[in-house]
Amino acid sequence: MLTKYKIVFLGDQGVGKTSLITRIMYDTFDSHYAATIGIDFLSKTMYLDDKTIRLQLWDTAGQERFRSLIPSYIRDSNVAIIVYDITNKESFNDVTKWFNVVKEERGSNVLVVLVGNKSDLDNKTITNEEGETLAKKLGCNFFIETSSKNGYNVKNLFKKIGKLLPELQNENADEALDGKPKDTVQMIDVSVNQQNQENLDSCQC
Repeated sequence: MLTKYKIVFLGDQGVGKTSLITRIMYDTFDSHYAATIGIDFLSKTMYLDDKTIRLQLWDTAGQERFRSLIPSYIRDSNVAIIVYDITNKESFNDVTKWFNVVKEERGSNVLVVLVGNKSDLDNKTITNEEGETLAKKLGCNFFIETSSKNGYNVKNLFKKIGKLLPELQNENADEALDGKPKDTVQMIDVSVNQQNQENLDSCQC
């Protein structure tokens, strides 16, 4: 049986939501993406251990004029990925606003992931520690830095989500966080944690 999960990408304009989706879908990057108009949709099948799941990826526009459309797409989502640009302080400051929109529409019935994108750039203004601290403060399920340009941590992001998603079908959803409370941030660092490396390698994306 193919289980489907809806993932909504949120964040300010230009933070790299579309490029993250394009990287996981086609393993490509285009430095000249046009701004998303309204809402775009793509789907991705993941083979995870003995399960096959389909991820429905909803790309939302970051422009202010489309903000009124977004809540209706969050209401039946399983995952909200909030993206900020690590070189853009304003996009980081707006994370809390996006998080509050998710909570207003879905309460605690959703996985919330915080992503600091564009880690390939040198002019970083938001540190990894700041991202981790904010994710913990808000109660996100985990935080990770990525680069859609060179692919850094993009597959790990989706593999981790894929590992957590099946647990949403259980009453004890907290077990999806390896038994940790929801305000505990899970850092994905496969170069440091060998066990995480083995877990992530066990699924194909």
